[in-house]
Amino acid sequence: MMFALRRRPRIETERMTLRLPQHPDWRAWSALREASASHLTPWEPVWSHDHLSRRAFTNRVYWAQRAEVQGTALPMLMIRREDQRLLGAITLDNIRRGPVQAGTLGYWIGAPFARRGYMREAILAMVHHAFAQMDLSRIEAACLPENAASRGVLEKCGFKYEGVAQSYLQINGRWRNHVLYANLRGDRRGRTDVG
Repeated sequence: MMFALRRRPRIETERMTLRLPQHPDWRAWSALREASASHLTPWEPVWSHDHLSRRAFTNRVYWAQRAEVQGTALPMLMIRREDQRLLGAITLDNIRRGPVQAGTLGYWIGAPFARRGYMREAILAMVHHAFAQMDLSRIEAACLPENAASRGVLEKCGFKYEGVAQSYLQINGRWRNHVLYANLRGDRRGRTDVG
């Protein structure tokens, strides 16, 4: 009996390849996260004491593989094709099937690569993949109200403001309100499969 190797998902953009994390990515990932800590920590949950360790990254790799196979998340690293540099990450998480067909988008970019259009490119590619390949109908995202860069990139990518979630996530050790955005698959607005 022969088993076919399952192809891992890859999303190609103009300048990047989005792919699952792999064990050899640890050094680049931890170095970029550490160098970008002051850029990232105001917008993220508090990092665990071993956040940048090889062991924590190994757990992240295994979680990413399991989540992708189970269809519950698609955690991708953003790799610049010209030099294979890690730029950041984008994750479609909390994927729900059935009548909702939705997922939640999360992302971060290393400080040296911010404001160069990489995140916009990654979000547009992930949303297209979610609608065209994964058959989702709704992609949600949330960010802190004062995170102008994150709000701006979501709006440029077609996400619409939907409201405020009170005490949505613990950021920097405090429960914080978040603004909620969503991008809806255009060909399904107002349609139903009920005949």
